[in-house]
Amino acid sequence: MKTPSIETLQAGRIATGDAQLKAARYNGYGSADFVHIVDVDKPVPKDDEVLLKVRAASVNPLDSHLLYAPLPLRIFTGLREPKDPRPGTDVAGEVEAVGARVTRFKRGDRLFGFCRGAFAECACASELKVAAIPQNVTFEQAASLPVAALTALQALRDKGNVQSGQKVLINGASGGVGTFAVQIARSFGAEVTAVCSARNAELVRSIGAGHVIDYARVDFTKLSERYDVLLDCVANHSLLAYRRVLNPGGKYIAIGMLGSGLAGFLARAAVAPILSHFVNQQFSAFIAKGNSNDLAALVELLISGKIRPIIGRRYTLSELPTALQHIASNHVAGKLVITVHSES
Repeated sequence: MKTPSIETLQAGRIATGDAQLKAARYNGYGSADFVHIVDVDKPVPKDDEVLLKVRAASVNPLDSHLLYAPLPLRIFTGLREPKDPRPGTDVAGEVEAVGARVTRFKRGDRLFGFCRGAFAECACASELKVAAIPQNVTFEQAASLPVAALTALQALRDKGNVQSGQKVLINGASGGVGTFAVQIARSFGAEVTAVCSARNAELVRSIGAGHVIDYARVDFTKLSERYDVLLDCVANHSLLAYRRVLNPGGKYIAIGMLGSGLAGFLARAAVAPILSHFVNQQFSAFIAKGNSNDLAALVELLISGKIRPIIGRRYTLSELPTALQHIASNHVAGKLVITVHSES
């Protein structure tokens, strides 16, 4: 490997791999016992990547689904052991170096977005999947946004086409996606009904829910109220049950991964388009796609005060296994954040 010049290194155009850092790795499936914090070489960014000093990362249900990976998922992730042992997707940090073709960012920039291996002291991310963090936004807040907030935004805006005055129901409103969905639907002018546990009722009211249903006491699919859009974060009813609470022309959107895991999501993804052909409502299953334009849109919502991350709990990098056990319980309010390097 050609040694970079001193000028190149000083300009932050490439990272050397001679330093050791802490990073999470998992070497098997089934439990958080397979997750370890180990010493690894500092990663080197590709030509279209930035190397981030990770300040914060956040935990998503996807992280636990990959850890507990049912057999169908292992076809893609590795049958006996993970093909890519680097967990973590949501990242926020400072640029330490940039690849040769990166033009939008420079050393020292504060960025957030998507990458592989976010649970580490340093990680590489594509230039196209990160965006700038405003100075009045913390790294923890920014790290909370990518998967959860982007899923809520794209599901409600692109799939739901939510309009002012419509009635929107969020099933699983107190989770990571749910808390952002309540706020984004309200920012579109919708009347929001939140379905969650009684202990989280005040939380969802505080972020914009006009009505709250305690799922432990009331089955909302048996009520007389009808909705224009139903965003399903937990998949705890059949599609036919959901159909009963949709207006004619109403839209049902299942997000992935659902609380029921890969099997529940794939089942809905297969049945939803078929059902849509036979009824006067639209059913779909949805997985968000990361891009810098929508990340920038989330920043605008954040700085305008239309959304705010709900951070349910903070962990250190060494506590990641505990955080993964917590997210797997499906009883998390808001986002779980991993603080890697404290704010300077």
